[in-house]
Amino acid sequence: MGFPLCYRAEVGKCFGKSAKRSCFAINWDLMFFLNSVLFGVGLAMDAFSVSMANGLHEPKMTRGRMCVIAGTFALFQILMPLLGWVCVHTIEEVFSGFQRVVPWIALILLLYIGGKMLLEGIHGEESDGTEALAVGWGGLMLQGIATSIDALSVGFTIAEYRWPAALTESLIIGVVTFGICMAGLRIGKLFGMKLAGKASILGGVILIGIGIEIFVTGIF
Repeated sequence: MGFPLCYRAEVGKCFGKSAKRSCFAINWDLMFFLNSVLFGVGLAMDAFSVSMANGLHEPKMTRGRMCVIAGTFALFQILMPLLGWVCVHTIEEVFSGFQRVVPWIALILLLYIGGKMLLEGIHGEESDGTEALAVGWGGLMLQGIATSIDALSVGFTIAEYRWPAALTESLIIGVVTFGICMAGLRIGKLFGMKLAGKASILGGVILIGIGIEIFVTGIF
């Protein structure tokens, strides 16, 4: 979750009184776009797993609903790096302190959502795919925050970029996230049909597991 002190020191040079415009230069080449795509793949893994859990919980969801879910995760993956970029350029010290509580926030949110889904599965409250989002709109927002909040750290890695470059990288991350989440939803739907009454239980376990994984890797 954190970044080496030597890297933070280099980033800090960009904000001193003697900072030069060259500090914010970037080459718009193939490597920039390749790195952005790889960043997107790495950041989208938690969203992919949560999407798969949602597909398990609601195996009959429509294509439009799938786009809404994937689009929500993509939107948060776009906003979080940009928010991190803004924080680094404005309130870096406060932002650095906030990073320490990020794993706790993700853990609490995913434990709540996953536990709710798990209890619904145990009590036989399976979604038939015709009602509102199985996770609920509020739950979907919480999932989006929980799976993307660690992307705030990207603000450090793109701190040397100018705004257009930071926005471009964030948009690429969002597009990659959307595609990966759509794949996760399809996989979840496929297995959700086969697992029938066990789908919500498995989905809840997956969400709880993701929350624990984010917490452990973020703290240790």
